[in-house]
Amino acid sequence: MMSLVSTGGHSLASGPLPNFRTKPPQRRRPALPYLKTPRAAIVESRPVRVAPATRDNAGAAGGVGGGGSRAEDMQAEARAMARAVDAPVFNPELIASKYGRRPIEVVRRMLEILTAIGSFGLKLWLDERNGVFDQNKKVRATELRQIFTRLGPTFVKLGQGLSTRPDICPPEFLEELSELQDDLPTFPDEEAFACIERELGVSLDSIYSTITPSPVAAASLGQVYKAKLKNSGQTVAVKVQRPGIEKAIGLDFYLIRGLGGLINKYVDFITSDVVALIDEFVFRVYQELNYVQEGQNARRFKKLYADKEDIMVPDIFWEYTSGKVLTMEWVEGVKLNQQEAIEGQGLKVLDLVNTGIQCSLRQLLEYGYFHADPHPGNLLATPEGKLAFLDFGMMSETPEEARFAIIGHVVHLVNRDYEAMAQDYYALKFLSPDVDVTPIVPALQNFFDDALNYTVSELNFKTLVDGLGAVFYQYPFNVPAYYALILRSLTVLEGLALYADPNFKVLAASYPYFAKRLLTDPNPYLRDALVELLFKDGRFRHVSHTLSLCVCFL
Repeated sequence: MMSLVSTGGHSLASGPLPNFRTKPPQRRRPALPYLKTPRAAIVESRPVRVAPATRDNAGAAGGVGGGGSRAEDMQAEARAMARAVDAPVFNPELIASKYGRRPIEVVRRMLEILTAIGSFGLKLWLDERNGVFDQNKKVRATELRQIFTRLGPTFVKLGQGLSTRPDICPPEFLEELSELQDDLPTFPDEEAFACIERELGVSLDSIYSTITPSPVAAASLGQVYKAKLKNSGQTVAVKVQRPGIEKAIGLDFYLIRGLGGLINKYVDFITSDVVALIDEFVFRVYQELNYVQEGQNARRFKKLYADKEDIMVPDIFWEYTSGKVLTMEWVEGVKLNQQEAIEGQGLKVLDLVNTGIQCSLRQLLEYGYFHADPHPGNLLATPEGKLAFLDFGMMSETPEEARFAIIGHVVHLVNRDYEAMAQDYYALKFLSPDVDVTPIVPALQNFFDDALNYTVSELNFKTLVDGLGAVFYQYPFNVPAYYALILRSLTVLEGLALYADPNFKVLAASYPYFAKRLLTDPNPYLRDALVELLFKDGRFRHVSHTLSLCVCFL
């Protein structure tokens, strides 16, 4: 059996576009809500004096649910928050001020990036000029993935982010970038152990009875050790942040944001607000640098979704957590893409995948708070048959109005009401109000009429997403991050299931959830959607609709 812990993970093209706007495009770059006022400096401030973690004040666990009282947990969390007071917070103005005073450092890194990206851009230009752009897409996508890997953690995460953006990248690039792995060299163990002692204010031997001499896993932002707490004997995973990571990503994102401004100003065929997309992505990466925030994310996720007995979320040990050190319950398990190892425990991959699908639908459509870094390394099969979620650094939320609009969109898809589907994109904030959807309706009809010749049980979700992504790429869609990420989550789950069963279809597994929500949710919007699904002009649309809903509900 393998013991695995996740360490952190993942969030252009050319060609003429049809004239689908009713008036000239207006590029709008509104400041994101979290950027309106500075929340923290990105330079180090004076350290706050807090009580160090000791055997006397640590308690048996001090975690989300590790045995201490609620009051003790809250006190331990407050102390962890005090230790994380200097955690970096993304603020573009402060970053610009900092690196604007370091021209030599900026120019050196800019030349390194421009050399790599510029040579790649030249190849794209030559492909376009020689008429082989489409023919070479796959090769160029592979080259881009390799460039991002060489340029380091910032570009690894950027590539992972782009792999969820069908409105920015063509399908060949999406597929290749989705293979980016956080496969980076580990940093010295001495630095990691010194960081633990510095952050927690005590020596290693006063905290752990044992700790692995080298990391059991490593990624772009940190690496993980397996240890045993001295006071309780509890086995834990200790995640330690990579030294100097905020400096590295701060400089890179300063340069990338400047490039985004130039793209917004001069590149007409990219209709998305590139600076806003970069800001949103960078904000989430900076959140990952605060391990106390990650612990709080895990606690919230556990409260919402671990009520189901088949879902497992590790506890957080607050007394041994700070901005750069995260101590959590050790999870024994196997990666969800290791089918033989899972079946060797007497478990079924398809059962675990179905659990993941139902949980993903709840995340998207029920509570709106979801795991924004879906990949096999963050999903483990435990020996008890539970699906364990790991790595809560990147989380996202679905607005309440969007949750209902997505369900309505599914109803319109089933009914093949493409005009209503196009109108849904306004409610989903995919399109600005000045965009004319008339040319989009035939594109939807051309794709979905062919796709929907299959039954729901036969329709492949990845095919559906790829086709929809092609429409998004062709027209001026600005797909919200939450929607792109949840599509990726379900696509990943279906991909895992296909290894075990080539006939598995995630849409068939999702249908009962939608049916139950339509039949039982009292929300007026969903009541109307149910009527719209079943009736047209006062008559039943299809008997099969009614029978399918009843079967799913029963």
